[in-house]
Amino acid sequence: MEMQYKNLGKSGLQVSRLSLGSWLTFGKQISDDTAEALMTYAYEQGINFFDNAEIYARGKSEEVMGAILKKKGWARDSYIVSSKAFFGIGGELPTQKGLSRKHLVEACEAALKRFQLDYLDLYYCHRPDKQTPIEETVWTMHQLIMQGKILYWGTSEWSAQEIMEAHMFAKQNHLIGPIVEQPEYNMFVRNKVEVEFSQIYKSVGLGTTIWSPLASGILSGKYNDQFPDGTRLGMDGLEWLKERNLTQERITAVLELGNLAKELGLSLPVMSLAWCLKNPNVSTVILGASKLQQLQENMQALGAQELLTPEIMQRIEDILQNKPEFPAY
Repeated sequence: MEMQYKNLGKSGLQVSRLSLGSWLTFGKQISDDTAEALMTYAYEQGINFFDNAEIYARGKSEEVMGAILKKKGWARDSYIVSSKAFFGIGGELPTQKGLSRKHLVEACEAALKRFQLDYLDLYYCHRPDKQTPIEETVWTMHQLIMQGKILYWGTSEWSAQEIMEAHMFAKQNHLIGPIVEQPEYNMFVRNKVEVEFSQIYKSVGLGTTIWSPLASGILSGKYNDQFPDGTRLGMDGLEWLKERNLTQERITAVLELGNLAKELGLSLPVMSLAWCLKNPNVSTVILGASKLQQLQENMQALGAQELLTPEIMQRIEDILQNKPEFPAY
């Protein structure tokens, strides 16, 4: 099926509904050749957004992606590339992380060098920073846009209140505010995207580039029987991810979802991705693949959306039993 595109929030930037991320894979879990094969296939299928961050493989992920972009020689106006700043690349000193003007400017320069690019299309504040006034962060992002180093900016894992504070300060001072938030969103993690941000989509307009659509692989079904080797939930340092995602309750739901997917003639990952795409407030679903065949399979989610009729969506709700409730105003 042909790629679909959607405006990122109220901006004019059109992103492919499926995009490719590099967290835990590029420069770490997979070879550079595999990374190149994934990016090439993605680009040929119409994916135009490649997601990255300074902390991914401590800068190595951006170097790998940048080298591939250079080698491929794709027209710069044909793809969107992002970085994120907050965690630094491993330095522990107070000026080496956070959202201060100093770190944001230095991190942006360093990312451009690693990517071998003149500008980033999207630049995210990777987490909120309680130590830095939001005014400083908004001013800095605005200035980076004015300098031509970034084109748009956004946030990742910010609360609705923090996003609105940034918007209010930007509006009062005629500055450019954030256009996008990158939250986790999947069948098990729903509250932020479905409830907390519900007013912001309408008021200031918010694009979402969602991560972990398969709940770190739980929704691929590969953890149903035993714990396989070489998966992200088995990686050192990611114990928190395993504890949070691999619960008996979830595995029970995954088995039922798998049966429903089979009934529709779909694989569980494809159905789970299509479910994310059905949310009109999801601009793009970031895929994290470590093998080409995974990415090829995931691309089928575009066409699978039409099989998720209101009746099937209700059956999914009945299995999940986790529909977030709107507060009674």
